[in-house]
Amino acid sequence: MIWIWIILAPILGGLLYGGERVLRARMQRRQGPPFLQPFYDMFKLLDKRTLIIHAPHALLAIAHFFVLWLSVAAIFLGWNLLYIIFLHLFAQLLLVVAGYSVRSVYSHLGSNRELLMVVAYEPILIFVSVGFYLVSGSFEIAEILKTGGYLTQLPLLFAALLVIVPIKVKKSPFDVGEAHQEIVGGVEVEYSGVFYEFLYMSRFLEYIFIYSFVYLFGGDSSWAGMLLVAGVFLLVNLADNATARVRTLQMVKIVSMTAMAFSVINLAVVVL
Repeated sequence: MIWIWIILAPILGGLLYGGERVLRARMQRRQGPPFLQPFYDMFKLLDKRTLIIHAPHALLAIAHFFVLWLSVAAIFLGWNLLYIIFLHLFAQLLLVVAGYSVRSVYSHLGSNRELLMVVAYEPILIFVSVGFYLVSGSFEIAEILKTGGYLTQLPLLFAALLVIVPIKVKKSPFDVGEAHQEIVGGVEVEYSGVFYEFLYMSRFLEYIFIYSFVYLFGGDSSWAGMLLVAGVFLLVNLADNATARVRTLQMVKIVSMTAMAFSVINLAVVVL
């Protein structure tokens, strides 16, 4: 049964992404795309002409997708949370290297932004994992889900996670990697056709990855985990519609001053 969920993970992420686009359209009082629009986009990309800058650039996009898929599979299988975070970091670095592997200035700019995003959110994910360990006594997801009371013991760590969720799903005010308000996108600017589709599907997996961390705060109550995911999903989209994108260095500063401080304070209180 778990393997079925793993195989369907990109589809589940696509449904989540499609629901988000519908919700955002309703918040803006417009018709918006249909619920299955992400999958229509995938089929449309298959008909697009594929241009390859060079072979490593194309292969890095495929590798990024499959390593990211592996990190999501590890979550479903209940692996060690630290290993999963580092596996996800490896997937992100593959994308960064892909951006640097071509001569495009815009692609290099996207890689720079991706690196700064990693610097901002990666320590928070590790702090959250340490918080789960201090409460449950294990880094294994299977063991973490057997313990409850994370929200009462780790409220500031949950707040820190809320700060970085918009970074991972590329939503304002921290949409610095893609910067959808700009004419030119991020690392994927030099991709086209089927190789861009791999990056497009990677976005679906990112949703599953980061919202899995939100779900873990529900602990031994699956209903609490699902309610937390639904609440954070709504909150992130409200913030996306109500805020403007900040500059990259501002994002790093805000995360360092808020999420990092919340994490350190909460861990210190739990240890003491």
